[in-house]
Amino acid sequence: QVQLVESGGGLVQTGGSLRLSCAWSGRDFSTYTMAWFRQTPGREREFVAGINKLDDNTYHTDSVQGRFTISRDNAKKTLYLQMDNLKGKDTAVYYCAARKGLVILGDDYYPYWGQGTQVTVFS
Repeated sequence: QVQLVESGGGLVQTGGSLRLSCAWSGRDFSTYTMAWFRQTPGREREFVAGINKLDDNTYHTDSVQGRFTISRDNAKKTLYLQMDNLKGKDTAVYYCAARKGLVILGDDYYPYWGQGTQVTVFS
């Protein structure tokens, strides 16, 4: 059974950094494509970044390009999101997600989700 647990969220000042982690419980982490999404109240979940299984190609949404970096450590069965130069608009609950296929932007295509971790950026 697959279980995802996020950590690393918190309060950070504008311009600061955080690193989110997503720990995987279960088998075959390396055979899953992983992604980060975020959601604010009243809005749909938004794709932030994804990393393909096998080739580790990465994708970042335009609003975080150059500031956020997704990575994975298959030996540790952990997904990361390094977030630098944080802005107020990055405030959200961040979720990690997994699917067997390649990176896709729609959250409906990810069957496995963590519980989320809150990131709050203040000025």
